[in-house]
Amino acid sequence: MKTFDFALETKSTGDAGEFEGYASTFGNVDQGGDVVEPGAFIESVVKAKADGRAIPMLWQHDQREPIGIWKDIAEDTKGLYVRGQLLIDDDPLAKRAHGLLKAKALGGMSIGYRIPAGGMVEDEKRRGVYRLKKLDLREISLVTMPMNIQARVTSVKSILEAGSLPTVREFEEFLRDAGGFSKSLAAAIAGKASPHLRGEPEAKASDATEFLAALLSR
Repeated sequence: MKTFDFALETKSTGDAGEFEGYASTFGNVDQGGDVVEPGAFIESVVKAKADGRAIPMLWQHDQREPIGIWKDIAEDTKGLYVRGQLLIDDDPLAKRAHGLLKAKALGGMSIGYRIPAGGMVEDEKRRGVYRLKKLDLREISLVTMPMNIQARVTSVKSILEAGSLPTVREFEEFLRDAGGFSKSLAAAIAGKASPHLRGEPEAKASDATEFLAALLSR
């Protein structure tokens, strides 16, 4: 499953946890060279409604962390319009997300999707750009920073490819942003890995490299 991040464009946020905005807008080219075209979501959204299947509202693409429900998902001329309800009375994480949303501390929404056969074509005029004409929408997430996950993964990959290892701080941030670990767990794992990352004599650097490579393969 692929993800596509967008800057947060909420039209309104209510005290009861309801909000509306755009989970995707047409015409934006992401870091991978993909651009969503009008009509890409229509078939998927209609089919989900016909099947009685809800599109999940997730926190940071974590399937273990649903934080609300989407009451309306529909295409318009701008993009994928959504109206959602955060379950602030039932879920502490949803309540925290609501506070961050109202304070504009969340940077974006992101869609998780699969591309069916024939759903993607290369742009004839822009080399390396692919037009997403048809998508199977699987989930919509609230994310802290659009493109942050891809940027973190790219950064760590570059460090590894150069034959080096990231710092303990870089490793901890990678675990939180790309690995989906909580702040406390990421800090604990980074602490255990610190001898490897710092190149201490009794630690094998290859062990840390293999561990990072395994995480990146996820």
